[in-house]
Amino acid sequence: MRIQVPERQALISGIGQSASGRRLGRGGLDLTLEAALAAIEDAGIDRRDIDGMSSWPGYRADEPGFSPVQIGQVKDALGLKLNWYTAGIEATQLGGVLNACMAVASGQARHVLVFRTVTETSAAAGARPSLIGNGSQRVTGFAEHLAPFLAPSAANWIGMVATRYFHEFGATREQLAQVAINARRNAGLNPAAVYRDPLTLEQYMAARMISTPLCLYDCDVPIDGSIALIVSHADTARDLKSPPVRVEAMSGALHTKDTWDQLEDYTRYSAEACGERLWSRTDLTPADVDVAQLYDGFSFLSLLWLEALGFCGRGEAAAFVADGRRIALDGDLPLHTGGGQLSGGRLHGLIHVVEAVAQLRGQCGARQVRNDPRVAVVSNGGGPIAGAMLLVRD
Repeated sequence: MRIQVPERQALISGIGQSASGRRLGRGGLDLTLEAALAAIEDAGIDRRDIDGMSSWPGYRADEPGFSPVQIGQVKDALGLKLNWYTAGIEATQLGGVLNACMAVASGQARHVLVFRTVTETSAAAGARPSLIGNGSQRVTGFAEHLAPFLAPSAANWIGMVATRYFHEFGATREQLAQVAINARRNAGLNPAAVYRDPLTLEQYMAARMISTPLCLYDCDVPIDGSIALIVSHADTARDLKSPPVRVEAMSGALHTKDTWDQLEDYTRYSAEACGERLWSRTDLTPADVDVAQLYDGFSFLSLLWLEALGFCGRGEAAAFVADGRRIALDGDLPLHTGGGQLSGGRLHGLIHVVEAVAQLRGQCGARQVRNDPRVAVVSNGGGPIAGAMLLVRD
């Protein structure tokens, strides 16, 4: 008997992306509206049909550019009447999409606008650099043990985990480089990507180190931009303009300790439990996946997600990507087909959802994978943060 889960009542009916780039000098609301109107047009619905709104992580006045737009601002600018809305930091970065799926499945809304907006590079322009936030806040929590050693960044934390992984499983920088090189190759075929110039192994190996073994090209790219999605109830499919993509299964598990520095096994993170739960909610298996958009806030996280989602065994991900062939557009598992966050820009995972939908619809032009994809997997997060979705074209 086919496993029945409520998220199958949801589908992604529209996708939109604003102009994206470095220091665009545009306001967050301006970018959000551009993306939202594009998604509404893509779905072919009237904006007044939108009765729900969702975002992650919610407005953050204390972190300029990180999340500069309030749901209320978007609602008023579009003239909407919402029956349901939510946003909040304590969730996986896919939280906005997962919550939207639950809202339509439970009848709280019919069409939910989901957005993620950043203006990090414009906000940073002219700002005084600081090793600890903006330099005015007292460091608390686990960061107080790291700050004295000048390790306040996720690059430092993940660099240490990558070092342990390299030691335990014999991975090399040359292998890890293929994640970034493949992403850049695909970004060269994506007009919306921020960095499109070719990246060679020699350039990667010569790049400045950020936090061993992670170099500059292992880190995602801060940008200004916005992504918007319309999540709709499945019974609206026949009324939509664009081919809808169905949600097959989703997971946002938090089974580990809610911390970056006291985990039982640093080479697993919460991704493993998230992957196990995802596959428990579907009859599909990793062998059914045609295209993968795995979180790449840092390239190393994509290795952990390959293992967590069952595409290879524990400690085998570096060998899986080693020559770049298996993850290429014409490979067994095309990865980061639009350039991901490493070359496309940091939009905290929603860029992966938009790319997955476009690939399943066959709308990606020169970067379209050639195996007529019907199943895509998307993942978000590192450390204790993990979210994943299976998307299907019927």
